[in-house]
Amino acid sequence: MKLENRIKLLAKAHFQQFVEVRRYLHAHPELSFQEQNTSNYIRQQLKKIGINDVKPVAQTGLLASVTGMGEGKAVLLRADIDALPINEKNQVSYSSKNKGVMHACGHDAHVASLLLCVKIIKELEETFVGKIYFLFQPGEELMPGGATLVMKEEAYKNIEGIIHIGQHVRPDMPVGKVGFLPGKFMASMDELFLTVRGKGGHAAMPEKAVDPVLIASHIIVAAQQLVSRMSSPKIPSVLSFGKVIADGAINVLPDEVYIEGTFRTFDESWRKDALQKLKALVEGMAEAMGGSCELRINHGYPHLVNDKNLTENLRAAAKVYMGEENMMEIDQWMAAEDFAYYSQNNPACFYMLGVGNEEKGIVSGLHTPTFDLDESAIEIGGGLMASLALSCLNDS
Repeated sequence: MKLENRIKLLAKAHFQQFVEVRRYLHAHPELSFQEQNTSNYIRQQLKKIGINDVKPVAQTGLLASVTGMGEGKAVLLRADIDALPINEKNQVSYSSKNKGVMHACGHDAHVASLLLCVKIIKELEETFVGKIYFLFQPGEELMPGGATLVMKEEAYKNIEGIIHIGQHVRPDMPVGKVGFLPGKFMASMDELFLTVRGKGGHAAMPEKAVDPVLIASHIIVAAQQLVSRMSSPKIPSVLSFGKVIADGAINVLPDEVYIEGTFRTFDESWRKDALQKLKALVEGMAEAMGGSCELRINHGYPHLVNDKNLTENLRAAAKVYMGEENMMEIDQWMAAEDFAYYSQNNPACFYMLGVGNEEKGIVSGLHTPTFDLDESAIEIGGGLMASLALSCLNDS
């Protein structure tokens, strides 16, 4: 029997077990870098599978491995394990039991799929030469990102340079479909915090005040020049402001306005230059209008680059496993991912797994309180990861 068919049979045979794993994790989510119970649960599941080589990394993370029939290549498969600070609105048997915390980005499914993959690989360990590592990584949703902590661990430094593979659920893709994109795939992300200061006063007498609301309004509009006039149209960039607090009243001009936003792009040189230009722009405009502006930047994840040759090879392997009709064309994604850190230093591929199902009403987006997924994606995701890992080890 062909290896792909053996993997499919094993994925189908064990699928329901890992649906229950996903539901347990979904009902018991934990925030970034607080995933102690999640980590203990994953360790228990690994023990049931028969995996004894498990090392703690980044406090709540785990690095496990399965060795084949001898020395050879190595590959690392990664799943993130943290949840988001969101109140779940789904009325399902596995809804979050932890108020204000929810697996709204599918990390529960990432873990369940990777554990299914571990189960499959363990049962097929006589079919390959080499070693497969399984990384259950904490803190993807919160800077500085769990990847940065994992990469400082001795256990990781010993395997740096090997192929890294990760997958992410996408509710805007139908279940059963997967998508790969070689090259630049996901954006960098920086957090912006602006404090615009003026001089408060009576709204009826603006000439006696320095209106920080007006200054902030001009800054928000003018800052878009960063994308529309200062950057090359060949470099995708996004500047968005999602929070503005001007704590005055209908007849009160406040002393200051607070603004939060994000800048994302696909070029590290332009990223650095853009943030310098933004600082000069906001400070200069505020000063010209009689006020001041302090810009604080939290530098986030770099852009994610899929190794072109590796990604093309994995896409070809996925086509064999999934069928050509289940391969989707996908575009660059302005979302950010700390898997990007691995991709900057290792041959890496991060691909998309469809989990949406309009017929079942599973259409809500990531990071929403009604996000859910078609759980048949776990069978597909676990089997596909196993197939891709083995294709890397068996490719001469």
